Amino acid sequence: MHDLTARQVEILKSLIEEYIETAEAVGSETLEKKHNLSASPATIRNEMVRLTTLGYLKKPHISAGRVPTPLGMKFYVKQLMKEKELSTAEEVSLKEKVWDLREKERDFLKEVTRALAERTKALAVTATNEGDIFCAGYANILDMPEFFDIDLTKNLLQAVDEADYLQSIFSGQADDNEIHILLGEDLGPKLNGPYGFVYRRYHTPMNLVGEVGVLGPSRLNYTQIVPTVRYFGNLIEEIAQGW
Repeated sequence: MHDLTARQVEILKSLIEEYIETAEAVGSETLEKKHNLSASPATIRNEMVRLTTLGYLKKPHISAGRVPTPLGMKFYVKQLMKEKELSTAEEVSLKEKVWDLREKERDFLKEVTRALAERTKALAVTATNEGDIFCAGYANILDMPEFFDIDLTKNLLQAVDEADYLQSIFSGQADDNEIHILLGEDLGPKLNGPYGFVYRRYHTPMNLVGEVGVLGPSRLNYTQIVPTVRYFGNLIEEIAQGW
């Protein structure tokens, strides 16, 4: 990572949060008006050019504004964002949705996937080392502007349907229960585009190992999705104690 100035960090954070909210390229005037930055539009514009040169931003062909690159988004997730932790009431509500199926492994994992998709408004995926893959929330991605492009949508759905491809993504990451955030080339040749994937690996006492996570655009609402995926991974491990 390059050493960024405090002003550059402020601009990068504001631009990414604006992009996550709007799905549109962000210009200097928007940042100056909406985010109370302590700099003029001209100064912001110059800093955005510098951030582009450093690889944190890029300029789409059809817009004067800029969007974050995978490098910029990773920097935001790891260094800048503040997670919105689930409240106790939210955790209880999510647990209640799946509790009645706790003794039926496959049905439980299916319901976990459905509940995760409902909570995150994205495409949820749960995989096991036994070869099962459960998906839910296909309709959610149709509400996201990125996927108004039928080719991007088709590409994503085809990749999700290929169990071997998903397993190849998982096998390329560390075998731990940390949150993994994959963007750009992290997702391999078929999803090396404007996609993002947040997942956590889980391990159960019965040697069932797998992954649970959320797929969507690169501008996923990480502040909410990261703690939610972490919670669902923990929930699978907790419930699995009784299998």
